[in-house]
Amino acid sequence: MALFKRKKDAEEADAMVAASPAGDIDAEEVMRKYDKESNTRIWEGIPKIVVTAVMVLFSVYCLAMTLLSTEQAEARLARFLAFVIVIGYMMYPARKTNHKVNHIPWYDIVLMLAGFGAFMYYAINCTEILLMGARIEPLHVALGIVGILVLVELCRRCVGLPIIIVVGCLVIYAFYWQFTSSSSADLYASVRKIVQKLFYTTSGVIGTPINVCYTYIVLFVIFGAFLERTGISNFFISLANRIAGWSSGGAAKVAVIASALCGMVSGSSVGNTVTTGSVTIPMMKKVGYKPEFAGAVEAASSSGGQIMPPIMGAAAFLMAEYMGIPYLEVATKAIIPALLYFAGIFIAVHLEAKKLGLKGVPKSELPTFGYLAKNCYLVLPLVLLVWLVASGTRTMAASAAISILGAFLVGFVNFLLTNWREREEGATFGAVLAETVKIALFTCADAFAAGAKNTIAVAVACAMAGMIAGCITVTGLASTIINVIVLMAGDFIIIGLVFTMVCCLILGMGVPTTANYCIMASTCAPILMQLGIDPVCAHFFVFYFGIAADITPPVALAAYAASAIAKSRPMATAVNATKLGIAKFVVPYIFAFSPVLLLVGDNVTPVTVVLNTTTALVGVFGLQCALTNTLFHRHLNPLFRVVLAVGGLCMMIPGTFTDVVGLAVIVGMCLVQWMLARRDKAKDVEVSADDEPTEAAA
Repeated sequence: MALFKRKKDAEEADAMVAASPAGDIDAEEVMRKYDKESNTRIWEGIPKIVVTAVMVLFSVYCLAMTLLSTEQAEARLARFLAFVIVIGYMMYPARKTNHKVNHIPWYDIVLMLAGFGAFMYYAINCTEILLMGARIEPLHVALGIVGILVLVELCRRCVGLPIIIVVGCLVIYAFYWQFTSSSSADLYASVRKIVQKLFYTTSGVIGTPINVCYTYIVLFVIFGAFLERTGISNFFISLANRIAGWSSGGAAKVAVIASALCGMVSGSSVGNTVTTGSVTIPMMKKVGYKPEFAGAVEAASSSGGQIMPPIMGAAAFLMAEYMGIPYLEVATKAIIPALLYFAGIFIAVHLEAKKLGLKGVPKSELPTFGYLAKNCYLVLPLVLLVWLVASGTRTMAASAAISILGAFLVGFVNFLLTNWREREEGATFGAVLAETVKIALFTCADAFAAGAKNTIAVAVACAMAGMIAGCITVTGLASTIINVIVLMAGDFIIIGLVFTMVCCLILGMGVPTTANYCIMASTCAPILMQLGIDPVCAHFFVFYFGIAADITPPVALAAYAASAIAKSRPMATAVNATKLGIAKFVVPYIFAFSPVLLLVGDNVTPVTVVLNTTTALVGVFGLQCALTNTLFHRHLNPLFRVVLAVGGLCMMIPGTFTDVVGLAVIVGMCLVQWMLARRDKAKDVEVSADDEPTEAAA
């Protein structure tokens, strides 16, 4: 069903492309179409002020409770989800085409109140209900069912169907298991036990994922919202232009760097694609890249922002919590794989630019170092966050709160300087300051509201992840799945890795990055650890493939969003994005077999790290040459492409023999292609020389 839906989405994107005049794509419309989180109701006037105020209060409440509350976890998490349901139904309509201004239908109000009442009742009567254990009363069963169903419907609206289908299948299996495994086939007893496990314990909706969301994710989402409003995205784009804009096909290289930096903060593949792509995709098309390639570069780069340390879209902090290692260690381990991924895209972009003969932007038109130096203070909140978390002088929550304050102050300074430069003649400093204070307060409210809105989809997806983990735990399905995969894999770990990869790609379809990792860490990482994979490698493996779903057909939301901006064919854009991001599909297998790339193992030394990184980089080069179909400005014949791909894969397989074979193949192919390119150039010179006398005589 999801496949047909994506096919319909692709057809609708084609229609959008055909109907839109050049350069006239509405970014907000694209976000509504391809990003469930952006498909929200439209509020104007007084209702908008009320809704914004509610969301601001929610963000402030989360901030205060995380820092100050010592209340029982079940009560805090149930109340948190009660507020999530209220804001969720205020913001997300039942259908994405239902965008009447200032309108919320009566049935949404009923669902909102029912879900809020169910979770709030649990929060108020938490102690009493927990003491009952499995002996909960019919009222509690009914409230649990209502709360779960209302949450599932909200998930459908703001996250999508794939994760609901998985949850639905697991819940049905849980009921079947409970009903058949019980000594007495009592339907009500089975329902009561399942509801009690999924709703009233920390093995279900309010399990580890939602606890991590409440404790960490909300704060970092709010921090990201503040950071985006300081103007850091424009600074990152200017910095990328200065670094790579002058080189061959520089516009695409600018897109790679800018998307990596912005995506590291935003944590959303689709959101990052639309935000930076609105600037970079037209630039790429203007210098000569094909629309499908331009959109693919942006989609692949934006979906890689979440693997870019030190922030990794807030996933770095979650990985530290799940793996039980310091945050700084997680960020350090992520460096080499991230560099390999973006190096692969960079290589493909450079090869394509050389093939097409594309030039860079004149250096006189690029941002100056003076401009960058003047605005480098915009990254201070990011530096502050990394320093606070890495130093360990503050808790994670306190570090995020201080960094939010830092982002507000930096934003205030930025607004003040901008207003002072653009002031009207005769305006006093006091007048400029008063205007800046007003802008800063409105921006602060907007950031808090955006943080609350961005939290909803993540929180709901985390709640679903808790249900997935709960169903698997209650039924013992986890050990069954692990045993089956281990049995099928036998002595071939690669089989288990492939099965896990497929699971990650399915479970990661359309799910926000942070919630995506929570799901993978709960369901897929244990499979790899049972296969003997190091825990750190297992977590990074599932994290990479969970994110890869954003560019993998048929569900490639980031690529579809990029195609709408580039006015390209959606499926062709997705295929190109997959080719460009091939490192995301290969690098996880490398560090699964060779943990040195993640700085894991007893043989981690500077020599082994450099050697493994170099061989992997050469392997990525060989693969990208084969996929891009060009080397030394000329096309490759099919045989050369296959040989280069095989050589690239050999370089990525750990082992001296495979490295030597792969290096010999790639170097040999490069020499042959270089000689053929020189021969072609010599022929062109001869033809030109033969034509000159004829032209002179004419």
